[in-house]
Amino acid sequence: MILKVKTQAKTELIDITSKIGQLVQQSGIDKGICMLYVPHTTAAVTINESADPSVKSDILMILNQVVPWEANYRHMEGNSPAHVKSTLVGASELVAIENRSLVLGAWQGIFFCEFDGPRTRKVHVRILEGNFKE
Repeated sequence: MILKVKTQAKTELIDITSKIGQLVQQSGIDKGICMLYVPHTTAAVTINESADPSVKSDILMILNQVVPWEANYRHMEGNSPAHVKSTLVGASELVAIENRSLVLGAWQGIFFCEFDGPRTRKVHVRILEGNFKE
């Protein structure tokens, strides 16, 4: 399955937890793994706190301090900082499924990370059935 995400800003974190949760529910799979993969070199996916919106702002603030927009980058397109941020955050996540629901902590959410927007992006979602042993 492919989830399309339309971003609105150059950098932003978009909570996609409910959309991924709906796909898990619709799959009918009771127990397994949900694999998320972002096929873009200037975007990423991560799991972090979703209860307080200031966490998203803080993450972006620190990423922009660690990887500034202005530096002696060599990449001709001018989006090297987006490539670096994508590498630091990562292109995939795995989430356990129990009782047709994502297994996340009380405060956790799944975020699509845009680092070179605004754009229309994709998240590949694979829901695998299995009784994995702990």
